[in-house]
Amino acid sequence: MNVVRYYAPGNVQVEDAPEPAPGPGEIKVRVRNCCVCGTDLKISRHGHHRIRPPRVLGHEIAGEVAELGAGVTGWAVGDPVQVIGAIPCGKCANCHLGLMTVCLDMEAMGYHYDGGFAEYVVVPGKVLAAHGLNRIPEGVGFAEASAAEPLACVLNGQELIDVAGDDCVVVVGGGPIGCMHVRLARARGAAQVLLVELNRERLARAAELVDPDHAICASDGDVAEQVLELTKGRGADAVITATASGRAQEEAVRYAAHRGRVSLFGSLPPGGSLPALDTNLVHYRELRLVGANSSSPEQNAQALDLIASGAVPVADLITHRLPLSRFHEALEMVERGAALKVTLEP
Repeated sequence: MNVVRYYAPGNVQVEDAPEPAPGPGEIKVRVRNCCVCGTDLKISRHGHHRIRPPRVLGHEIAGEVAELGAGVTGWAVGDPVQVIGAIPCGKCANCHLGLMTVCLDMEAMGYHYDGGFAEYVVVPGKVLAAHGLNRIPEGVGFAEASAAEPLACVLNGQELIDVAGDDCVVVVGGGPIGCMHVRLARARGAAQVLLVELNRERLARAAELVDPDHAICASDGDVAEQVLELTKGRGADAVITATASGRAQEEAVRYAAHRGRVSLFGSLPPGGSLPALDTNLVHYRELRLVGANSSSPEQNAQALDLIASGAVPVADLITHRLPLSRFHEALEMVERGAALKVTLEP
């Protein structure tokens, strides 16, 4: 079978590999869709401290059960399934406190276990133990289901800063994650949602899809001034930096309202300069800055329900479908911003 295997930064190969077999307590899944994530781009270019090469990449996985390992019950060949990306241990102090997104022994598909950029993937017993294999609801396609993993991370990010009704929410970044944030904020009852993006073409494309109350092009002038003008000087209740930009993080505290919440959702690339936050603004406005990193198995299930109910549509965010053999082309499209969400179909 074909796989996309990571060996080192700058060395990712599409190659042939033996078809895997599930061991006891495992399930083999025929991959139907696995979306490309910005993290896949970062791993391919820069590596990742958690990944153990050589490793088959891909963590946004949807497909159908192909084979059951010994002792597995409750599943049947042909069942449509979505697989969590981050796998909590369920045993550490954080997991016992219910903080599964910051599990002290977290593992992940495509990092510690071979992922979904392959024709088949073996779902480890640890995923099953964490209730991390989700049955895809009727009416939800495999491509949509594969987007449940990033949507679950978006859900975690908004839960951490309590996005709710009457909030003015600013989402920075017009990529697929930013678009999901806009739609989820709407679903959670936000009164006003603003979308900020530096690239004018990308902003226009995203705004046409998700219809924010206002679309702000960051290249047109000072973002803080524009947000403050649109909010009559008050600022935003919640700001979500859904982009790998230190400048966006610096600016966020300038237009957050008093007691506003700022989600530092997008991680910064390694080796770059760190943002210079004005901590006096944090101090005097009593702002809350929150990191957002992952998602829990429960949030993955909730994300699938949001997609199935139509509360957060994702099908139109998947703009390109490519075969596994065109992985490098998919990566370049993501890097250039030429696509929103790209899904690979082995």
